[in-house]
Amino acid sequence: MSRKAKKGKSVLPGFGLTMGISIAMLSLLILIPLASVLVYAFHMSGKEFLELMMRPNVTQAFATSISCAFIAAVLNCVFGLILAWVLVRYEFPGKRLMDGMIELPFALPTAVAGITLSKMYSDEGILGKLLGHIGIKASYTKVGLTIALVFIGIPFVVRALQPVLEKLPVTYEEASTMLGASRIYTFRRVILPELMPALLTGFGLALARGIGEYGSVIYISGNSAKEGTQVVSYIIMQKLNSGNVDYEGAAAIALVLLLVSFFLLFLINIIQITAGRRTKQ
Repeated sequence: MSRKAKKGKSVLPGFGLTMGISIAMLSLLILIPLASVLVYAFHMSGKEFLELMMRPNVTQAFATSISCAFIAAVLNCVFGLILAWVLVRYEFPGKRLMDGMIELPFALPTAVAGITLSKMYSDEGILGKLLGHIGIKASYTKVGLTIALVFIGIPFVVRALQPVLEKLPVTYEEASTMLGASRIYTFRRVILPELMPALLTGFGLALARGIGEYGSVIYISGNSAKEGTQVVSYIIMQKLNSGNVDYEGAAAIALVLLLVSFFLLFLINIIQITAGRRTKQ
C-alpha cells in the first residue's frame, strides 16, 4: 500500500492550494502590516530616531509598560496556577460558570474593561475605598495599571496550564507523599517541573500582551508624565491624534515595541524549550 493511500483522502484540497491560501492570509493579516511599520520607521534618519527614543517621556513610557507588564505577568502566574489547579482538580457547584468567566477578558472590549476598572478602583469606588483604608491608591497610579494588566493577562496562564494539569497523573503526588515528602517538596520537585513549560508560555503571552496594551489601561493609569503612568501605546496614540500627525514617529516607537515583544517571546521560548528538555530526561 502506498504512503498516500495510508494517509487516506484529505478533507481539505491539495497541499499547493491550502499552502497558497495560508501564505496569502499570513501576508495580508500579519506580514504586510508589520512591514509597513518598518517602512514608515525608516523614513526617519538615525539621528532623529535616537533623539525620539531618548526623549524622557518615551523612555519613561517604555520603562512603565515593561515593568508593570512584568509584575502583572508574575502575579498572573501565581493566581493563574491556583485557578487552573482548582478548575482541574476539584468538583464544585458553579465550576462551569467559573471556567467560562476566565474567558471574559478576551470577550469584553478592552475599553469597557478599562472604564469598569477605573470606576471600581477610584477613590469613590468599592475596591478603591477598601484599598484606601490600608493606604493604597490604585486609580491613576502604577498600581491600577498593574491591576488592569493582571485582568487582561490571566486567561493566558490559566488556559496554558489547564491541559497540562489534566494530563498530569495524580499518582505522581501520591507516590511522593508515600515516600515521605512534604507538600511543599512535592510541589517544588514533582509538580512544578512538569508545569514549567506551560507556565512560561502563559507568562510570555501575558507579558507580550501587557506591554502593548492600550484600551484597558488608558483610563485607570491617568496618563501622567509627571507621575510616570504613561504607557507606550498612549505615546503612539498621542502622535497619531495630535494636530500635526506624526506617522513616522509613531511607527518608530511601534517598531521598538515590536522588537521588544519579539525578543521577550524569543527568550521565553528558549527557556521553555530548555525546561521541557529537562523534564523529559
